Amino acid sequence: MVFGNDWMDAAHSTGTTIMAVEFDGGVVIGADSRTSTGVYVANRVTDKLTRITDKIYCCRSGSAADTQAIADIVAYSLNYHENQTGEEPLVAEAASEFRNYCYNYRDSLVAGIIVAGWDKKKGGQVYSIPLGGMLKREACTIGGSGSSYIYGFVREFFKPNMKKDDCVEFVKKAVRHAMYHDGSSGGVVRIGIITEDGIERKLFFNTESGEAVVAGQ
Repeated sequence: MVFGNDWMDAAHSTGTTIMAVEFDGGVVIGADSRTSTGVYVANRVTDKLTRITDKIYCCRSGSAADTQAIADIVAYSLNYHENQTGEEPLVAEAASEFRNYCYNYRDSLVAGIIVAGWDKKKGGQVYSIPLGGMLKREACTIGGSGSSYIYGFVREFFKPNMKKDDCVEFVKKAVRHAMYHDGSSGGVVRIGIITEDGIERKLFFNTESGEAVVAGQ
């Protein structure tokens, strides 16, 4: 059998599992960490939870180059806005900026974005921007190639206004299920909890306990 080198010319893709859920007091965002180039795993520990402001983050799926570029542009724009007005940007404003780029350049970009965060006007919010540039606020949304495996799980176990710990456990289990079934998702589970105090980051390894060391070894 002859193995070709097609993967060397393939674009970097965050063929992925991303997720965000509103809870009572903020939002929880989660993602796997695998970046692939064709069938080759280019990075096992990518951070797909990208900071836009201290209280607004986005989850990226699609072309790594496209999504990183859009996130950088929006982050710069909102930072400029905050410096000029002296006020923290709203989550809806960040989502609208992402939507403008994703829609206006929909023929050139491969970018599926989830924008999530907290602001003093509406509290915790989650906005979904799938391929094509549509914008919709949802209490719970999933995206990426792994999402097709967990629609049933999410529909069964999602509950509005969950407590923080329950929401974290729900997101962690959903992403781990997707990682198990989807060949383009893998690595570790990265989770962010965004409230009025900022973000708290958590990392869960792909072990039964979620810890870095397997028990008994």
